[in-house]
Amino acid sequence: MVKEMIDGNYRQTNLQNESAEYLAKREEVRKAEVELMRARERVAELRRALPKGAELADYEFLEGPASLANGDEPVTKVRLSELFSSPARSLVVYHFMFGKKQTTACPMCTAWIDGYNGVAQHITQTTDFAIVAAADPTTLRAYARERGWDKLRLLSTGDSTFKSDLGSEDKEGNQDSQISVFTKESDGTLRHFYSGHPWLDPEIKERGIDELSPIWNILDLTPQGRGKFYTSLDYGTKVQVKKTGL
Repeated sequence: MVKEMIDGNYRQTNLQNESAEYLAKREEVRKAEVELMRARERVAELRRALPKGAELADYEFLEGPASLANGDEPVTKVRLSELFSSPARSLVVYHFMFGKKQTTACPMCTAWIDGYNGVAQHITQTTDFAIVAAADPTTLRAYARERGWDKLRLLSTGDSTFKSDLGSEDKEGNQDSQISVFTKESDGTLRHFYSGHPWLDPEIKERGIDELSPIWNILDLTPQGRGKFYTSLDYGTKVQVKKTGL
């Protein structure tokens, strides 16, 4: 039966016609999955044990009305410190590749944020969360309406150096995706805790934040694998055929 160890294999189904070869290989995969789980937990433990990060300036952002349905005015100024609902909570910020040199919203970022909108009500039970882009508030909010991002806090960096200081924008205004975590101490001190980029290494592109979206993890479950799948802003009726890949 499923969830029982039978003949050395921890069964995943009740199918009686699975071959001995399949069961043996599936057990090998299961053990590798356990190792992967423990490795992820070890990485999370190492991350949580990071020493105090750099102290931060109280960056200023631009924000429109809380509801996208209420238009784009008034635009108010909000500081990084004000994004924390309490010092006991962390603040997670996703750096959206949109604005300045990135005149078209990044498809990959868009896919990530589509998912965040769906789970925002769960994340914000314990953690403050915001999307930050270089695009002006009106442009950012217009795109958010197209995507249906009605559960996310959307901020424009305005004249702030937030994105360039954190490393998601270069001197020419080119944008990059990134996720950053910040803390606020009881005395109001703001600190950078962690940032992650898609680039884990000069030779490893676009794999550093895979775990932040289920898309590629689900594709990895299939015999075809993730192949060369890349997100699109509009799929229409075209369906991509994946080739087996990493």
